Amino acid sequence: MKDVDKGREEENRGADRVFELEEEVQQLKEAVVSHAVVDQAIGMMVALGRVTPDQGWTVLREVSQHTNIKLRRVAELVVLWGREGHIPSAIRTELEDALDRNGPTQVRGTTPERE
Repeated sequence: MKDVDKGREEENRGADRVFELEEEVQQLKEAVVSHAVVDQAIGMMVALGRVTPDQGWTVLREVSQHTNIKLRRVAELVVLWGREGHIPSAIRTELEDALDRNGPTQVRGTTPERE
């Protein structure tokens, strides 16, 4: 009888471990997708805002903090904006402000105007 109980116990532990691993795999998949979306949004900041990738990250982080929207969601909205041309006005305003704070003082490839 004890051997049967041990067998069931091991079987249950094995099933629990499989469940834990399946959850971990799902979390890792979500993290990879999230990372890709954030990287795409940083790329948009680099291209449109003429900032470095580090500055693009800072811009997204500041927008997230100032709007109280998770960074991944801000990144999703930025990527959708690039694809569809629409972004909530609150996000756009914060993006402009963050780019003003973190962006270049001069557009690359231009020379300052002389009086």
